[in-house]
Amino acid sequence: MLDPLLLTTVQIRTYEIDKPLTNASGFFFARDARLFLVTSRHVLQDEISSHNPNRIEIQFHVDESNVAKTAGFSILLYQNGRSIWRQGEDTAGDIDVAVIEIDRQAMPASAVYTAFTPGNLPEAFEQVRIGSPMLIVGFPLGFHDTLHNFPIVRHASNASSLSLRFQGKGYFLTDARTHRGMSGAPVVMAANCGNEATQSLPWVLLGIHSARLDVGTREVELDEALGLNCAWFSDIVLTLTES
Repeated sequence: MLDPLLLTTVQIRTYEIDKPLTNASGFFFARDARLFLVTSRHVLQDEISSHNPNRIEIQFHVDESNVAKTAGFSILLYQNGRSIWRQGEDTAGDIDVAVIEIDRQAMPASAVYTAFTPGNLPEAFEQVRIGSPMLIVGFPLGFHDTLHNFPIVRHASNASSLSLRFQGKGYFLTDARTHRGMSGAPVVMAANCGNEATQSLPWVLLGIHSARLDVGTREVELDEALGLNCAWFSDIVLTLTES
């Protein structure tokens, strides 16, 4: 049977009108009757690199009996000159997470997908032990199953405590091999409890992968990269999807 986790995550292609810009990852989050696409905020706008797309495109599976069949879905990022996404911040500054509400009426009528819900969020982050096995689901360097349009799953573990905000920021560290194109990917662990949400999608959404973490003191010719990454705590999604 196909794991529903593969249907939560889509590749995001960014465009300036029709000019392709970058590839990234994102995932679906449902709350009440509303559906959202969650990704990293820098996927939609990044002042440092002057990355300013005006639309994104994702692919929906549209046939349960033939997962190779997909349809493109384009989303304009600005309406009346204003950005349509929601982004967050806390006392430590900006949070690199953004959500876009998807108009269900505009989606393909036969769209096949799986969405995380509030029931897939952890009851208590501090109960997650250090070094716990996790997965990061996304599209590294755009690589994926091009026939079935499914993401790649990478193994990870938490390299910092989930009971603490690393260096006071709103994220924790993961130890995983990641690449460009993974920004916005969900960081999950297998669910141990059996509530209604995890019965249909047996995964706990812990965070949103943002970027690889490096240190300024590393000598590139002598030292390997740390292999550590930033994952923003998933509870920010509840804040960003409030009515």
